[in-house]
Amino acid sequence: MELAQVVGTNVHRLRTAAGISLADLASAGGISKTTLHGIEQGQGNPTLSTLWALATALKASLGELLEAPASTIEVVRADDRRPRVEGDAVSARLLHRIRVRGTVEVYDIAIAESTQHSDAHLPGVEECLVLTHGSVTTGPADSLTDLAEGDSIRFDAAHPHLYRGHTPDNRAVLLMVHPES
Repeated sequence: MELAQVVGTNVHRLRTAAGISLADLASAGGISKTTLHGIEQGQGNPTLSTLWALATALKASLGELLEAPASTIEVVRADDRRPRVEGDAVSARLLHRIRVRGTVEVYDIAIAESTQHSDAHLPGVEECLVLTHGSVTTGPADSLTDLAEGDSIRFDAAHPHLYRGHTPDNRAVLLMVHPES
C-alpha cells in the first residue's frame, strides 16, 4: 500500500474513532475540508507540519499516521522503502512502532561470533533490535532471520529465540518492551 493510502486510512480511522468531524479536524490541522478529504482518500501529499498538526489533533503519534498495522514479526532492511518524512533540517525514517504500556529498556549490545539461546520471556514482552555493525541471525527459534548492518527486527519474545554473530564485531541497539504489570 502506498504511503498516501496508509496515511489516509489511518487519519480516517483515528478521526472516526475519536468522534471528530471532518470540519473540526481540518480546522485543528489548519487545512481545508477539501484538503483533509483528499488526504483521507489517499490522494494527498501532506507536509510534515500538516501531519504533525493532524496527529496532535487526533491525540496520536506521527507513527500512527505513517504505518499500516504490523505483524508479530517485522523485519526492516537497511534499503527497504519505509515511511519517510522530511523537514528543514531533519529527515526521519520510521523503523517500527511499538505500543507501550509498561517499561522500555534500551541496551547497547555486542553479539559474539557464537550462538546464544534465550528462553521465552514473560507474556507480552517484545524485543526490537537495530543492527548497527556486523551481521547476525536472530529472532524466534522457529523464524530465524539474517540481519545485515542497518537492518532491524521486532518480535514477540515470549517464545524461545536466539542471537548468533557472524563476524568478530557485531553491535546492535536492543529495546526490550515489558508490559505494565
